[in-house]
Amino acid sequence: MAFLWPALAAEATSELAAATARELVKLAVGADTQETASRAPQWTTHNKIALELPAVRLRDFSTRADGPVTLICAPFALHGATIVDFAPGHSLVAALQGAGIGRMLVTDWRSATPEMRFWSIDDYLAALNVLVDELGAGAVDLIGLCQGGWMALTYAARFPAKIRKLVLAGAPIDIGAGCCRLSELTSNTPSAFFAELVELGGGRALGQHLLQFWAPEIERDEIHHLLQPTDAVESWRFCILEARFRDWYAWTVDLPGAYYLQVVEQLFRENRLAAGEFVALGRRVDVSQIDGPLFLLAASDDEVVAPEQLFAAERLITRGRRAAGKALVPCGHLGLFMGRNVLSTTWSDIARWLQQPI
Repeated sequence: MAFLWPALAAEATSELAAATARELVKLAVGADTQETASRAPQWTTHNKIALELPAVRLRDFSTRADGPVTLICAPFALHGATIVDFAPGHSLVAALQGAGIGRMLVTDWRSATPEMRFWSIDDYLAALNVLVDELGAGAVDLIGLCQGGWMALTYAARFPAKIRKLVLAGAPIDIGAGCCRLSELTSNTPSAFFAELVELGGGRALGQHLLQFWAPEIERDEIHHLLQPTDAVESWRFCILEARFRDWYAWTVDLPGAYYLQVVEQLFRENRLAAGEFVALGRRVDVSQIDGPLFLLAASDDEVVAPEQLFAAERLITRGRRAAGKALVPCGHLGLFMGRNVLSTTWSDIARWLQQPI
């Protein structure tokens, strides 16, 4: 990408021929890239599948049958939903359980098959709606992580009566409110590039292509910094944890091409959600319709989502009606969901916030 960046930036203000875009895509991701053959990451915490749909599995981590229901909307972008349950001591699910959340479920988004290449954002919002209705709890507490954050926010605005409390963590909400590597790259890359990326994947955005284009190599010290383990970087215990992380990082999910292009164009490039111009399931989404309590969690060193892009949600949602709960923690993007210190402190505080009456 260091070689491609000047060419992409130079062409961002002009029409880029499809043939040229195709060659740039091949250079960026490799023309002969194969899908990963590695095993899917394993879940750390005991769970059962409560419902299975073509788009998603609903995983139930509940330890009791009563009390409010918390649904974690995991990201559907690059890596699998095991980001919420990565390893012992590095599990968001376990952290919330330990802080008293007894009824908890997770959206385990399924990798898109070739037959799903035309599925859109609406298809995934509809699936999320089925999951919420399946819980039969009336209003649920919804936690949206990263790319699952804008989806959770969109859903909450579309069906505000179904959401009791909303938590957004590391989620890109108002792209224009700040600048980071991901939003800058998306803005400066011609649309033809993304279209050719989908074309190269036979109508899908293949996870292995996205990994090569978007995700940088992570050095050992960086992995230690984001996971925040108690063991030293030279220890054999951390070597095992590092190997587990690298296996997790290498395994990716494929996205429907239509869904991927909608996200790139409508949410990142045109910023429609923040502008009040995004249409979901037939209606324009007005996030100010969300009336329940809101909590926002951002990372000070986030290279994927600038804190300002998330914290702008308070202005868009509450309109001064109430103050949102907010936390800015010293870590990078993945550290929000996997970092031992963040999980044991900030997420425990969020769990207690969720359990408070409205």
